[in-house]
Amino acid sequence: MVLKVFFPSCCSSADSGILIGRWISEQSSAVVLAVLHFPFIPVQVKQYLGELQHLTKVSVCVLGSWSNSKQEKEEGLSEFLEDLGTIFSHEPWIQIRKEGDSKFWSCSTLQKLSKNPKEEEIILVYYDQRKVMLSHLHPPLDTADGRAEDASKLSAIFDTVARSRVLFMTDRYDEGPIKLTHWQSDGVEASIIVELLKQASVPACMLLACLLSLVSGVCRSRVLKFWPLSFLWSKLSTCEQLGHRLQHLQVISSNRKAQTQTQLMRKANIFVSLLIDVALGILLMSWLYRKNRIGHLADTLIPVADHIAEELQDLLQWLMGAPAGLKMNRALDQVLGRFFLYHIHLWISYIHLMSPFIEMILWYVGLSACLGLTVALCILSDIIALLTFHIYCFYVYGARLYCLKIYGLSSLWRLFRGKKWNVLRQRVDSCSYDLDQLFIGTLLFTILLFLLPTTALYYLVFTLLRLLVVIVQGLIHLLVDLIDSLPLYSLILRLCRSYRLAAGVKFRVLEQQDGKPLRLLMQINPLSYGAVVQTYRLPTYSCYPKDSWASLCKKLFLGELIYPWKHKGEKQD
Repeated sequence: MVLKVFFPSCCSSADSGILIGRWISEQSSAVVLAVLHFPFIPVQVKQYLGELQHLTKVSVCVLGSWSNSKQEKEEGLSEFLEDLGTIFSHEPWIQIRKEGDSKFWSCSTLQKLSKNPKEEEIILVYYDQRKVMLSHLHPPLDTADGRAEDASKLSAIFDTVARSRVLFMTDRYDEGPIKLTHWQSDGVEASIIVELLKQASVPACMLLACLLSLVSGVCRSRVLKFWPLSFLWSKLSTCEQLGHRLQHLQVISSNRKAQTQTQLMRKANIFVSLLIDVALGILLMSWLYRKNRIGHLADTLIPVADHIAEELQDLLQWLMGAPAGLKMNRALDQVLGRFFLYHIHLWISYIHLMSPFIEMILWYVGLSACLGLTVALCILSDIIALLTFHIYCFYVYGARLYCLKIYGLSSLWRLFRGKKWNVLRQRVDSCSYDLDQLFIGTLLFTILLFLLPTTALYYLVFTLLRLLVVIVQGLIHLLVDLIDSLPLYSLILRLCRSYRLAAGVKFRVLEQQDGKPLRLLMQINPLSYGAVVQTYRLPTYSCYPKDSWASLCKKLFLGELIYPWKHKGEKQD
């Protein structure tokens, strides 16, 4: 049987003493946590270990003895260290001896209670106690080839060190009867700035929680549930983003402590994402209000809107003629063209009516950038939607008219074949028609068929214009979702302290000699950047429809309305 002893590298130069740790019988492994030095009273040691077990819920015990050969020559502790196995009855009793100038260590076991002691092969594994305690072992995504079982074995080692945090809070400056050597024995690692921030975060979180409860109460009031406020809240991207950030602030200001490492990382990712978002928004706001860029933007907006309207008028004049040499139905072509030209005229009048107030509106809108870059981008998306509302109206008119003709032609085509659509059974059944019905059906089918090219051309042109606007808004929302969902804190942690996000471990052979234990060095394998993003990615407020190309082409052919995104709980038409 192979016995694995996990020994902290920080204790390699410690004075002689006894080994404190946990014995994992399922794996035949001993996890050494600290070295307890002389002098000590066995009763006090047992009492200290009992209190430690009560606090950490880890079965900490005395595993064996540790002897430093240089100290042993001076004090002669070899026999005393062997006799300690009778006081602290642990089976097996591990004896680790560091030989003077040699690079090999001797490691043996004593089994005094066993009648038939067996020789065991011992593997001595060194590990960095600080990194193992601060790291969080992530289970592998691929559980094949026994990787899940190996991960569970490693998690027992990591969990033992992480839950023994109380043991590491004592250093050699304490006046207690117990003297230990571990990774914090020279002094507890702490930061004054971090401690001050912890103390200041309590009243700040309480104040923020009160403000957020007030804001959330206003948002849940019945006033916002009436039309048109409810309609605007569900359609405007800015309102959705503000609600999403409000949820993030409620998570951060919650007084409930994170129970798991995943919840703690989620809070940290949300906090860093909010900080960076607000910092980028303030930079954008400072850029906008410098050198009167708001005024220049307002002066440019009206000519751009006029230019777009003129281009649309030219496009409609081209469609009312003979576009690409196609012969259109002149009467329907003139009616549709004048109808859309009248809408453009109304839109130009509306833009010029609003022109004196545009600079003031942009000035107040620019102040919203202090809420974050994502809020500013959502406002930009809503402004684009308002400025291109006439294009959206053209698209809806063309899509509805085209859809009406397509469904009319399909229904009349079933009439020719002696079929009809059964609404109750949702299927096509046979049906007999008289001569008058066939004549009227043939007449209507002919009219719709010859008017279809004109309608289809208008629908095609306005669909392309609508898709252009949708692509621009989609790119803006992709950027917003990237800022909202990217786990920035986890990525920074992976870059600066990669051992904190452990994907597994690797073992490097240090020394190997016959008659001596095999010495290995355990090193932490960090998570890849892609795995970090996949594990800690934050949820976003928008759900993009996952339509296939065949479904999208079907919607375009049938004239169904297509939206760039849909919000949660919202069905597409």
